[in-house]
This record gives sequence, structure tokens and C-alpha cells, in this order.
Amino acid sequence: MEDCSKHILCRDAAALAHFWACLEEEVHKNENLTEVDVANKLLEFRSVQDGFMETSFDTNIYSVTDVHSFPQIIPAGFGANGAIIHYKPEPESCSRVDPQKLFLLDSGAQFVDGTTDITRTANFSEPSTREKECFTRGHIALDQAVFPEGNPSFVQDGFARSSLWKIGLDYCHGTGHGVGAAFNVHEGPQSISFQYGNMTPIQNGMINLLHVKDAETPNRFGGATYLGFEKLTFFPIQTKMVDVSLLSHAEIDWLNCNHAEVWEKV
Repeated sequence: MEDCSKHILCRDAAALAHFWACLEEEVHKNENLTEVDVANKLLEFRSVQDGFMETSFDTNIYSVTDVHSFPQIIPAGFGANGAIIHYKPEPESCSRVDPQKLFLLDSGAQFVDGTTDITRTANFSEPSTREKECFTRGHIALDQAVFPEGNPSFVQDGFARSSLWKIGLDYCHGTGHGVGAAFNVHEGPQSISFQYGNMTPIQNGMINLLHVKDAETPNRFGGATYLGFEKLTFFPIQTKMVDVSLLSHAEIDWLNCNHAEVWEKV
């Protein structure tokens, strides 16, 4: 990615950075935003980027109203929309943005040179201890994973869930999937998910919302090639949602390096 300013991933990340900054400011001004307002505002920021065509799927805006069920449920819309998978806000039924609730945005864009799919969770006030713990026990282990080439797609799913499993929590959604252009945002045959028992071998060059690449290892037992992941999403993680006491030194370094890379590229 020699010239990141021209790259689809950086253009989309720049649009998201402008959008999130604007959204947080408006929320704190008590602008009384609806979910539809938020989706339209995001579309506005994305549409000014070079090569933008349209959204790659309906923008999903989620909130968790009961922190005791988070993250065991699929994050869903504000208020009564709290348990709908891939909830799409509609003008006649959508909720208003509540700064006291967790806010999750799942969205993507179709550009002439590719497709994006990104999810981020934030809190516009102060997250609870429960929210921070559930948020922190996340996907860093998957991002750092190294594994032999040819492992079935579903095997990597456990890396992302292992920290949650240790305290008896889980989430009812897949972890990663291929991303194809021309509106086929969920593209197979690979899929990092426990749901389908996908036996498709993970190979160098695949996309699972992360880019699969060769990993440098000091050993190659049995002559195997080892693989790891490269990030494709250059957007920050809200640090106030992170319980640093739950992270290892290596995970803290990962978070700092991730944000340094985002700052440099975006």
C-alpha cells in the first residue's frame, strides 16, 4: 500500500473518521438523532470519497439495552430493536440515538476499486465495568494468530472467542468472512465461523475481513507453510471501552501499534 491516500481502505477510513467525529459532537449537543439520520450522515461522508458508488449493504445500527446479556446476543437496534440480527433502521419505526447506550455500527461501501465492511462499537458516555470487560475480551488473539496453511476455515474462530469462553460468554454471530467486489460483500467459500463447520482450507491471499499472508516462523514442522493475518481496517478502537488490566503486554503493544498505523495512514 505504497500511496495509502489513494487506497480504497484509507479513503473509506477517512470517511468514517470524519463521520464518527461529527456524530459524537452532535450526540453531545443533544441533537436528538434518529438511526436513519445516522445512516444518512454516514452515506454523506462516504459519497464524497473518490470512486464511491453506493453502500455495500444496508447500514446496521445497533445498541445493547441490557448489559447483562452483552455480548451473548447479536447487537441490535436501539430500544425495542435490541435483538434483531442485521437490523436496518426505517424512518417510521427507528429509535433515537441514546448516548447512555452502547452504539454499534456495521456498514460498508462499494467503490469502483473494491468493497469495504467495517464494524465498530463505541460509548458516547462512560462505559460500565461489564461493558468494558465484554468489549476487551475480543479479537486480538485472532489477529495475532499463526497457524499451518490448510487449516479449515472454522478453526480460527476459537481464537476470537477463547477469552470470552473463559468467563462463560459467547456471541451468536460469525467472526470473519470473505469480501467480494460488485456487491457480494459476504463471499465464500472461506468463513471464520463456528456455525457452518466450514472445511475450506485457509490459504495465502484469502480475505476473512483480515488478509491472510505468510508468517515468518523459526521452524516449519513437517515442511508446512505457516500463515497469519494482516489488518485491512484502518480505524481506531475506542480506548475508553478497553479494560487495560485484562490485556497482556503484547496485547497492549498490539493496540498501540494499531493506532499508530491508523494515525500514519489515515
